[in-house]
Amino acid sequence: MATVELRFSALPEHVRTARLVAAAVARRAGVDEAVLDEVRLAVGEACSRAVGLHESHDIADPVRVVLIEDEKKFSIEVGDGVPGGSGTAGARGAAVTDESPAEGEPEGEDEMGLAVISGLVDDVEVTSDEEGGMIRMTWPTTTAVVVS
Repeated sequence: MATVELRFSALPEHVRTARLVAAAVARRAGVDEAVLDEVRLAVGEACSRAVGLHESHDIADPVRVVLIEDEKKFSIEVGDGVPGGSGTAGARGAAVTDESPAEGEPEGEDEMGLAVISGLVDDVEVTSDEEGGMIRMTWPTTTAVVVS
């Protein structure tokens, strides 16, 4: 299992770099070329969301992006530093769905970003704890495809 970790200041201008790195590592990991645009868009959305959360909560910690290459899948984790659920719109431990926000969840840009991500990625998980929130997105790699 190969892992690449990025940490960047919560500034919008760094999101582009995170997208480029994620696409390059995804390509090397064997993610289908046809899906790379979706990888770029999803990572950009997740990173932009994390940057916005850091700005709105006055968090100086860097945004974390972890790119994980397994034998049959490629995962990207984008972490924010907003503790205790507010960074993930109350979706503690829950997968992102197309359903309406749960009771107590704020509406607005945060949910829009999660909706965009869930539209781009089939396998998405949003979690949060006292350390902050995390969006984990996973794609199959071409090595996972069995040819008959």
